[in-house]
Amino acid sequence: MQKLLSYPISIVYYLFFGFFLVLFHPIQWVCFNIFGYQAHKKSVDYLNFFLVKCTNILGTRYSFINKNKIPKNVPIIFVANHQSMYDIIGIIWYLRKFHPKFVSKKELGKGIPSVSYNLRHGGSVLIDRKDPKQAIPTIKGLSEYIEKNSRSAVIFPEGTRSKTGKPKEFAQSGLKILCKQAPSAYVVPISINNSWKMVKFGAFPMGLGNKLEFIIHDPIAVSDFSFEEMMEKTEKAVKDAIIN
Repeated sequence: MQKLLSYPISIVYYLFFGFFLVLFHPIQWVCFNIFGYQAHKKSVDYLNFFLVKCTNILGTRYSFINKNKIPKNVPIIFVANHQSMYDIIGIIWYLRKFHPKFVSKKELGKGIPSVSYNLRHGGSVLIDRKDPKQAIPTIKGLSEYIEKNSRSAVIFPEGTRSKTGKPKEFAQSGLKILCKQAPSAYVVPISINNSWKMVKFGAFPMGLGNKLEFIIHDPIAVSDFSFEEMMEKTEKAVKDAIIN
């Protein structure tokens, strides 16, 4: 019954979602090329505000738990499980004060209005998952950027989305580079629940009435632990709070 009901609601949702992606593409261009980083950052924030509001059409709600635990005025490395693109929309809007930048696959860097432009010009990095040699200096550049500017990087160590919500094994290489090149950073684990239910039927129709939960765990100072210890603590924190 929910799937049947979702067809007409999903059409309305996609009309609004697509409208805002197209609308904000030239807005981003003007902000970036004429007014610079801060104006472009604001345009991306408000784009994601409207994208979040679009998901409200589907009955989607967002809950960020323990947001006050995130350290301020220091580099942050957010480490989260990955269930759908709605993880990203939620993080960009609700954690906007931390200037989140993403490690994304290069395929997202073209062809998607607003999204591709932001990934290319907003401080995030695009990596070729088939070419590890290219990824190393690219991620190194991001870690140096957050270290210098006290901003944040977001990495999904699973490397791809979980279609059932069940977490996959965490890869270490990307996070290891970030930690090595940003020694004053704090790793902040985030457990994401129910995002996969947004796309449980595929891209169409959408899942209805989901509450997306982002659980923020205690920050871990990179300088206080060996990478192996930090990786173990981070993966455990993320996975222990995931609802399967």
